[in-house]
Order: sequence, then C-alpha cells, then structure tokens
Amino acid sequence: MTPTHDTADNASSASPDELAHFNRLAKQWWDSDGPFASLHAINPLRMAFIETHSDAGDSRVLDVGCGGGILAEALARSGAAVTALDLAEDVIAVARDHAPDTLGIDYRVADVTRFAPEHAGTYDVVTCMEMLEHVEDPARIIEALATAVRPGGHVFLSTLNRNAKSWLLGIVAAEYLLNMVPRGTHDHRQFIRPGELARMGRAAGLKPIASTGIVYNPLTREFSLNDRDLDVNYLMAFVKETLHDSMTSLRDSKGPDARRSPP
Repeated sequence: MTPTHDTADNASSASPDELAHFNRLAKQWWDSDGPFASLHAINPLRMAFIETHSDAGDSRVLDVGCGGGILAEALARSGAAVTALDLAEDVIAVARDHAPDTLGIDYRVADVTRFAPEHAGTYDVVTCMEMLEHVEDPARIIEALATAVRPGGHVFLSTLNRNAKSWLLGIVAAEYLLNMVPRGTHDHRQFIRPGELARMGRAAGLKPIASTGIVYNPLTREFSLNDRDLDVNYLMAFVKETLHDSMTSLRDSKGPDARRSPP
C-alpha cells in the first residue's frame, strides 16, 4: 500500500515508516520467489472468492492499496475495467511498468478517503486486500470504500485476525522463522477481528455476506480457503445496501408493528 503527494497528514493513511517499508521493497514486488511470494501464492484464492460472490469480470472495479498490481492485473485479465490506488509512489511506478498497456489499468497515487467522494457510487466492485492492518484508521477507509461502490455493489476486504495464534503464525512464523513475509511488515496491535471488521462495514452501510479464512499448510507449502478457520488471514465480502434494504432493516429493527402497511 502507498501515499499521495498530499496525504501525509491524513489520519487514515499509513505511517511514513509503513510507506518507506513498502517503497524499499517495490522492485521485488513481481518476484514470485521474493518477499511477496505469499501474495502471489494467495492471489488465485482471492480471485476465486471475489468471483464466487460478484461478477467482477464484467465490472468497474476499484482496487485500493493495490501495491505492485498483483490483484489488479488478475482482475483486469478477467475482463474488469480496473482503477487501482496506492499511496506508495515507488510501488505504483512498478505496477505501471509491469502491466501491459492492453490491460488498461488506471493506476493512481491517491488516498481513497479523498478519491471516493469525487467518484461516489462509480464502482461495481471495490477491493482492499492486506491493507487495513497497515493504516491508522481502518473504519475511515471502509467508509470511503462504501462511498465509492454503487448501491447493490460489492466490497471485498482481507486482513489478519487479532489473537495469540495470528501473532504466532502471522508474525513470528511468517516473518522470522519461515521468512514468508519481510520482517517488520506487521504490527499485531493493528490486526482486526472478524467481528470488528463486520461492525465497521455495517456502520458504513455495508452488509456482510460471506467470509473465509486463508490457511497455510507448512507440509505442502500451499494455501487454501477454509470457511471454518478465520484465526489468522481471512477474507470478508460485503454488499452495499440499497435504499430499499436500508428501509427494510429499519422496519425490522422496530419490530412487527413497523412492518404493517399504514391504514
């Protein structure tokens, strides 16, 4: 993930240290055996989850925190018209250089909290993968994602759960024992529990519709999706409520009498 020229003071943005960390690694983004090997490995799983719960392949898609473009390119190859944002300038430069012009990806160095109000309701699908655990105010980011997606459109998020297991596997094992992720990438205090993520989504007008875990098997060295194991890495899908959905939810919250037709 990455910063715009004018977002250094944005409370929702990543810290300068976070941005510097990813900028330093930018040129290794597309090395499938390098520091971002795990992102390359899980990308087919992310795509499978997105395609199961939306028609992303024939949609206008906004990929927020796109990094070097691993997911953005896969979305574009599936037929989506992709706009991709990140705050790290060096990382966006790598993404632009790597993507063939035929994919037509619109890469921008931009802060979604400033971008979204200018493009409200523009996108059918919005994705934000492996980014929320790197920002200071994830709820504000989610509000911006909800602004950018159209009513009835889908938002897909991924992050890490916050518990002892995620600290042991997501930081100690992944960063220091197995060297699957560059050291210093994660701060366990910024991990987000699934219940917290769902609540932030609901507060922004997004309805959770599905979730699944991304599980690593050290024996086979393979990742897989597991709907029953959200202990470490996980994905969550949301749909943006329409006005009708919101009114129905309001009536339901007031009980049976509120659902009766007026005399």
